[in-house]
Parts: sequence; structure tokens; C-alpha cells
Amino acid sequence: MNRQVQGTNAPSLFRNRFLQTILLSSVLLQIGIWVRNFAILLYVAETTNNDPYAISLISVAEFAPIFVFSFIGGTFADRWRPKRTMIWCDVLSAVSVFAVLLTIHYGSWHSVYLVAFISAILSQFSQPSSMRLFKYHVAEEQLQQGMALFQSLMAIFMVLGPMLGTFVYSTFGLEISIAVMGIVFLLSALVLVRLPEDQMQTQTAEAKGQFRKEFVEGFRYVWQSQVLRMLGLAFILAGLSVGVAQALNLFIVTEQLGRSKEFLQYLLMVNGAAMLIGGGIVATFAKKVPPQILLAIGMVAGAVCTAIVGYSTSVPVTLTVQFLNGLVFPCIHIGISTMILKWSEASIVGRVNGVLNPMFVGMMVISMSFAGALKDTFSLSTIYSGAGFLFLIGALAMIPIMNHKAPEKLPQVAQEV
Repeated sequence: MNRQVQGTNAPSLFRNRFLQTILLSSVLLQIGIWVRNFAILLYVAETTNNDPYAISLISVAEFAPIFVFSFIGGTFADRWRPKRTMIWCDVLSAVSVFAVLLTIHYGSWHSVYLVAFISAILSQFSQPSSMRLFKYHVAEEQLQQGMALFQSLMAIFMVLGPMLGTFVYSTFGLEISIAVMGIVFLLSALVLVRLPEDQMQTQTAEAKGQFRKEFVEGFRYVWQSQVLRMLGLAFILAGLSVGVAQALNLFIVTEQLGRSKEFLQYLLMVNGAAMLIGGGIVATFAKKVPPQILLAIGMVAGAVCTAIVGYSTSVPVTLTVQFLNGLVFPCIHIGISTMILKWSEASIVGRVNGVLNPMFVGMMVISMSFAGALKDTFSLSTIYSGAGFLFLIGALAMIPIMNHKAPEKLPQVAQEV
């Protein structure tokens, strides 16, 4: 697939029709995701009396399917028409949400885990398709700035999402909260109709039978690139660190800080506000700093801040560290996304994403699964110090590729169909 957007003729980033559409879709999806996340978290915490195993299982239900389906989803994303794939994924997500809603209404409360589980599966087909379109419709020199815009959007919802999710659940309850998710997924599908039409050839019968070959090709492509290999190692270490910290955040609030579980939203809001500021700062100098340096800076800051949060029993100190961590966190997201796009041929972006993403998510799921057992054995300060150390090792993994520049001509893969 040849890129439509060339560097010399690139329009303003904000006038890019693809970016306008995908950002609006993302806004809708973020609303649904945050309402869902807090509804399930607060509901399970209330129902199980803050059982750490039940709470950590929420994250496992959300992320485990990513590890299983990301390889497959990335390969299919490189074979299917990306616009059509994204629309159908949103429609099917909405249908599945309403189906699960019925089981919750008439059956067991344990069905809440299915909401995150099914949505995570479908996202593994939609997300790499979005990355492919991003590579195709955004000019090379605007990729890093485009990623900064997405990071800023995520940061906005880190601020507004917890408030929105807590308000909807507290006011309307679990079933309305989950219904909101189904509605916004349908609205997102309608918005995606506005995407530019897919410029792809029709698949031949011979090509349809090459799934295994294309699947393996993604692994081979990553292994042959030193940059992508080191990025994979960083993914593994960061996943182990983020997983355990994310699963135990609620206990930082209730045990270390002595506050109610609702206080978690304020930690996330402070972190999100800082991410919004940090995303704007990174966007201003994104063209001047190599993405691998951005990633290393973010991981070093994450290492220090994670360890401090584990030891702090002071609300002001914890909030300040969360702010500082959020300020630098956009470097991680923007660095990773830009490296995948710059070091991957357009026709294999989905598969590269499908290979690397499970390295992060798989380790994240593993550490989430053991988070409850770790908490029974070690103190929160010890666990968070270990998580910070893993972040630091991930940053050191960037050293061998620190001076690498993205190749002008990327390795070619089998002809796209």
C-alpha cells in the first residue's frame, strides 16, 4: 500500500479528515470505557467487600484476551479493509454489551467480567486497523505530533473519566452504566463511516490461504529489527511493572493513604491533568527528540515515581508524585507508538503491533494475576519498589538503540492484498 500523504504536501494536522474522525470516535469510546471501568470496579468492590482477588480479576478479564487475540487480530488487520473492520468491531462490541447486560439483569453479577472480556477481544482487531490507517493517512513528519494528540485525549479522560464514571455509577447504578457503553460504541461506529474509503485491492483466493505465512512473517519482521527487538524487551518489563501497580492502586488509597476507595478517582484525575500538560509539552518538541529517548525518559521517571508511591503515606506527597509521573508519562506512549510506525512497513503495521502488544499485555496480565498473592506476602512498599526497578531495567534496554534513526526505506514484506 502506498501512502497517500507525502511529507511535502502534508496538510495541517487538524485539517486531516482521518484524524478528525478518529479523534471523535476515540472521545466516544473513552466515555464508554471510563464509565464501564469505574462501574465494574466500584460494583465489585462493594459486592465482595474489597476482596483483592476479585478486584484484580477485573484487570485480568480486560487484558487477558489481548494477549491471546492480539497476534491474530494484527494479522487480520493487515488483510482486511481497516475502515470496515473498525466499524464492525464497534457494532459487535455494542451488541455484546447489550447481550451481557441482559445476563446481568437476569443472572449472576459475575457477568460484569464479560463486558470487559468481550470488548478486549474485539479491540484487538480494531486497534491495529486504526494504526494502519494512521500510517497511511498521516505524513511521516507528523506521526509523532499525531501520537501526542492521542496522548492528550487520553489525558483529558484521565481527568474527566473518573469523575464521569463515578457519577454515572453512583447516580444510575451498574446496568445504566453498562448501557452507556453500548450506546457510545454504536455512535462511534456511525462516526467511523466518515473515514476515507479504504484504498486496498481485493484479496485473491490464494492470498486468503496464506494466514499462517503472514502470521509468522510478523514475528520474523520484529526479530530482524534491533529497534523492534529492544522495544519488545521494554514492553515485557513495563508490562510486569504496570500490571502489579495498576491492580493494587486501590490499596494504595485505602491502606497507605487511609482514604475511601472513591478517593482513587482523585489520584487518577491529578495524573491525567499532568498527562494533558505533558502531552502538550511533548508535542511542541516531538520532531526534535528521537522516540527511543522519549521512551527512556518516561520509563526512568516511571521507575522513580512508582517506588515513591509505594512508600508514601502522605496524601500531598502521593498526589505530587502522581502529577510528576503523569507529566512525563506521555513520553512512553508517544515514543512507543512512533517507533512502531517509523520502523514498520505500512503493510505489516498490524502484525508488528500484534506481536509487540501482547508482550506488554501478557506480562501485565501475569503480574495482575499474582498481585493479590504478592500483597498477601509482601508490603505495598516492597511491591512498588520492585515494579519501579523493572521500569528502570526497561529504560536501560533503550541504550543500545539510542542513536538509531528510522530508515528511509523500510524492509519490504509480501505484497499486500
